[in-house]
Amino acid sequence: MPELPEVETTRRSLVPVLEGATIAAVSVARPRMLRRQANPDDFARRLDRQRIDTVGRHGKFLLTGLANGMIWVTHLGMSGRISLVDHDDPLVKHSNVVVTLDDGTDFRLVDPRTFGFVSVFTPEELGESSIARLGRDALTDLPRSRDLAALFAGRQAPMKALLLDQSLLAGLGNIYADETLYRAGISPLRSGGSLQPGEVALLRKAISGTLRHALKWGGTSLDDLAYLLPDGRTGDYLNRLRVYGRERQRCRRCGGEIIRSTVRNRSSFWCPQCQL
Repeated sequence: MPELPEVETTRRSLVPVLEGATIAAVSVARPRMLRRQANPDDFARRLDRQRIDTVGRHGKFLLTGLANGMIWVTHLGMSGRISLVDHDDPLVKHSNVVVTLDDGTDFRLVDPRTFGFVSVFTPEELGESSIARLGRDALTDLPRSRDLAALFAGRQAPMKALLLDQSLLAGLGNIYADETLYRAGISPLRSGGSLQPGEVALLRKAISGTLRHALKWGGTSLDDLAYLLPDGRTGDYLNRLRVYGRERQRCRRCGGEIIRSTVRNRSSFWCPQCQL
């Protein structure tokens, strides 16, 4: 958390505010947030007085294009969120990165656990980073069924682990991998290589449907409220989750009991009667 729907919801909120704006000031309260920047001083220097041209996304990464040709990368980690507020508003706790725009708006990265990070990369640096090794985006560049089948062919790893592998497909995390597998009727324990062509087609449809449904409701804000939209609202998908977090509750499709299993050290919520 946050996963693709939360990051894409955030991106859509940022576009009308950031695109075309000029950066007036940069402040970093926690140097750990710059751990992916080879020279930490480059972050503020490369942002200084730059116009923001585009706000993009790949998987769980925000990729903001600058007029100097560089790319400002933001990753929200486990507990990060973006807040858009007036520069004079009091700083909330854990406001680790603050980028002030020329109109007086602050872009604030609030991240209590500091698993998130920011960097400004040249195109060459971005091409050498782990971001360049991400798989195709699960929302905007979802592979066709035959290409998905090729990704999974011969693999003995469980489907839950494969959906979490960002080098195969970028954007799914624990919540939406569980929700996708439920929609597709596929057990998280199944090996990737065991899927038949019809099951891969169902899986592809489930990936798209799950992500688009979550986007419709602004993503998922869990009870800890670690994820909020940039204007402070919660994402409203929590009560629409079909299996995630619903251990011992009744399956809404068959009436069976939702269970929790551990797959590669990750909790997986699923219905053994519906998911085969």
